[in-house]
Amino acid sequence: MAERALRVLQINTERGWRGGERQTLLTAQGLRERGHDVELLLFGSGALAERATAQGLVVHTAHGGIAFGVWLALHAKRYDILHVQTAKAVAWAVATAWLHRCAVVFSRRTSFSLGMRAWLTRLKWRQVGQMVAISEAAAAAPRAMGISTKVIASAVSPISVDAARIQNFLARHKLANRRLVGTAAALSVEKDPLTLIRAAAQVCAQFDDVVFVHWGAAGAASAPAQQLIDALGLQERYLLLGFEPDVEQLFSALSVFVMASRFEALGSSVLDAMLQKVPVVSTNAGGLKETVAAGRGLLCAAGDHTAMAVHIASVLTQPQQAQAMVETAYAAVTIEYGVERMVDRYVELYRTLLDEQRVPH
Repeated sequence: MAERALRVLQINTERGWRGGERQTLLTAQGLRERGHDVELLLFGSGALAERATAQGLVVHTAHGGIAFGVWLALHAKRYDILHVQTAKAVAWAVATAWLHRCAVVFSRRTSFSLGMRAWLTRLKWRQVGQMVAISEAAAAAPRAMGISTKVIASAVSPISVDAARIQNFLARHKLANRRLVGTAAALSVEKDPLTLIRAAAQVCAQFDDVVFVHWGAAGAASAPAQQLIDALGLQERYLLLGFEPDVEQLFSALSVFVMASRFEALGSSVLDAMLQKVPVVSTNAGGLKETVAAGRGLLCAAGDHTAMAVHIASVLTQPQQAQAMVETAYAAVTIEYGVERMVDRYVELYRTLLDEQRVPH
């Protein structure tokens, strides 16, 4: 006898388009493909709402935290599962639970320490039906609080490479016949662009044909980053290119992909690079050491620009070793980080949680 379709509401409060929003959309699409009734509650006029609507998904919108809470209080009872994809929505999902009585799942996508208000976070998390983390690093904090946490890694889907777009990119920035080292990270303190810029100075001193390209939205580290680029004379060798939609489609133009983060729960951009067989150099921060482990890339300590530069130079000068590394990474990513695997694990989790709710205590 076939199991009945689940009624799932995916909740995401972010306005922009980053890794968590892409995972929300991939999860919703995967659930729909398996015949489940999936809808989304999203921030109105946000990028995710636009993309989900374009994909024909049922989208409900709210503007601000209170609006999310009111919507859940009025409508959430028609679902089996509330899958919260952002931390801001957890409080509203659990606060309205006495009305909707749905099973609540929360996917934690960060590995930050919880700071002074850890007690409040613990209080919210203990009301969640099932905590999920996208890596062991992201699971550490809730487990330290005694909260059972399952690890379900984020997924990456095949990327359509647009050769014309890549050629236009290279022409626009006059990068033909250059070897590119790239990253995709917001200019925020935790992404540590300053360490990468210092590493770039060492690499550029060694290779005349290398240019660093940095895609990412402006942030608190924008001004310090530009100041350091100017101080090191890297204006033509380290390009701050701003936010680029679907930037992963440009990764195949790179000779090396670098992640300099000091905190990272998983690093989905690293997975995108691996999927396109681009060699990866990364810090060992958070979940990155899990993603880049076992010969899939080269790791260095967070903040160590010299070690980072040495690894980048190694990839550029040892193509055979780099090729072996990307083949190992590609095989691992396609097996461990596929969308079907991620969605199947969530469906299994949903059903288990619902079965546990039905058992009398």
